[in-house]
Amino acid sequence: MAKTKSALVTGGAGFIGTHTVLQLLKEGFHVSIIDNLDNSVPEAIDRLRHLAGPELSSRLQFFLGDLRNKEDLEKVFSVQRYDAVIHFAGLKAVGESVGNPLLYYNNNIIGTINLYETMAKYGCKKMVFSSSATVYGQPEKIPCVEEFDLKAMNPYGRTKLYLEEIARDIQKADPEWSIILLRYFNPVGAHESGEIGEDPKGIPNNLMPYIQQVAVGRLPQLNVYGHDYPTRDGSAIRDYIHVMDLADGHLAALKKLFDSEDIGCVAYNLGTGRGTSVLEMVSAFEKASGKKIPIKLCPRRPGDATEVYASIEKARKELDWSAKFGIEEMCRDQWNWASKNPYGYRPQP
Repeated sequence: MAKTKSALVTGGAGFIGTHTVLQLLKEGFHVSIIDNLDNSVPEAIDRLRHLAGPELSSRLQFFLGDLRNKEDLEKVFSVQRYDAVIHFAGLKAVGESVGNPLLYYNNNIIGTINLYETMAKYGCKKMVFSSSATVYGQPEKIPCVEEFDLKAMNPYGRTKLYLEEIARDIQKADPEWSIILLRYFNPVGAHESGEIGEDPKGIPNNLMPYIQQVAVGRLPQLNVYGHDYPTRDGSAIRDYIHVMDLADGHLAALKKLFDSEDIGCVAYNLGTGRGTSVLEMVSAFEKASGKKIPIKLCPRRPGDATEVYASIEKARKELDWSAKFGIEEMCRDQWNWASKNPYGYRPQP
């Protein structure tokens, strides 16, 4: 697939970005990353190069830049021809988006429109877009099937939903475009080496990095929001997916873009197809780490869905992809990363 193929990865210094770039390099791609380091650090790129080794790293370029600044994009596209773009760059905290919706619309939507315009100008019309299960909102039934009606419940989710609509419109207007929308469920875990992983700035918004910070002593306890849901143990249920499975899902999507004609604009769920409750995840992490995670049961948060997990038939059939790892491996690799890097990429204060 990758004989001298070149991919641009926006937001490639982030959690999912670094793991995907590593797989792309191993697959033979030339990779350029553009990232404004808003939620990542240069150390992540250094670790990525180290893991890839000198030969593969020689095919990796890094550009510090922001998609909202067209000059930054011009710099990236004018020096290199790209066969495809994987677009991760975007803000992703639900709570923050509710408090500051304009920041999210400005960053996620304007940045993406600039990216499309620059891609079109330079004749690169293949895109894998990082969407999200939040586009399903509170689904009326589960598992979530790609053809469901979409109805995001917060500004972050709406930016993903609007960007999916924009992608469909662009492709309809110009059939030369091939766009794959990947709706991620809940990415967790880390590379098995423990060298790269998730390192959110500030208080984590997602369950696993929060559990991890409790386990290493950075936070006193885990707040479990909602313990009276109509589920097996009263806590909310989600579909967690190992970040390495997710990275391989992007490779499968690229393969589809390069191997198939007339893809149009198509969406795929990337999940395991299985729901795990918050308390089950805590228990699996305790087992993997040997640490007790103190929890505090709190009321439900407005807008949180009871149970969400993916239908994975379409990705299995059309991308020839399915998740390999279960929650034991997710917790094992998350703890390996956490125990080696209790303060993420930063030194201990």
